[in-house]
Amino acid sequence: MRLNRLTAAAAAALTALGLAACSSDSGTSADDTVTVKIGTTDADQQAWTAFEKKAEENGVKLDIVRFSEYPPVNPALDEDQIEVSKFQTINYQAQYNASSGKDLRIIGSGEINILGLYWKDHTSLDGIEGQEVAVPNDPSNQGRAINVLVQADLVTLKPGAPKLTPTPTDIDEAASKVSVVAIDASQTPSAYNEGRPAVINNNWLGRAGVDPASSVAADDPNSELAEPYINVFTVRADDVDNETYAKLVDAWQSPEVTEALNQDSGGTAVQVKRSKEELNEILDRLVEEYK
Repeated sequence: MRLNRLTAAAAAALTALGLAACSSDSGTSADDTVTVKIGTTDADQQAWTAFEKKAEENGVKLDIVRFSEYPPVNPALDEDQIEVSKFQTINYQAQYNASSGKDLRIIGSGEINILGLYWKDHTSLDGIEGQEVAVPNDPSNQGRAINVLVQADLVTLKPGAPKLTPTPTDIDEAASKVSVVAIDASQTPSAYNEGRPAVINNNWLGRAGVDPASSVAADDPNSELAEPYINVFTVRADDVDNETYAKLVDAWQSPEVTEALNQDSGGTAVQVKRSKEELNEILDRLVEEYK
């Protein structure tokens, strides 16, 4: 009888353990780990592997929802299909809020991917005066590329030119040290290989075999002109003060994720630590500009 009672007790314990294991799938495990559903387009990067591990150390298990392109992510957040997103810049979020009438908010900053000016067989700007510089012509990158040249003191904008979205027609050619030609982003590496200076998007550097560390100039991640291009963690407005989600920002800013970002980007990603209040002020300012 005693043996039977012990067997029954053991079976009951195993049953309880099984139920606890099943219940952990609903979001909270026995050690109080909380599951957060987060959307991104970058899940295959080393940084996300490091992020997932660090977040769990901070008590948050990531349920990563993978997107192959940008447009569906913010609507998925709006419709409660995900709880947090980490894929976009402040600039992209501002355009979404302005066009959709939504009010997605920022809870923290991640990295900024520096945009660089590359000039084959050159290690500085020496001798660049009088050169024609190629920049990408798409709306999301053209203005930023021209501002790289503004920060490098190579071009001067006309009075009244838009600060964030200048075009080649906004350049005061007489006051500038170089001329600018806007071409398809995919062709900027070709311009570089032909010997012309070119502002090249990070996603084209690897494909073109250009060393990211070889830029002769780049935008300053601490500059006001670079602020719109800070990558951010985004939530619905009701969740802006969620303490669990704030742990994700801390995890992303960890040395482990920072090192992985460095590996992913060839050294062109720089972590930016800004308060959510500052980030949302930048967001609101940009939304007004886009309306």
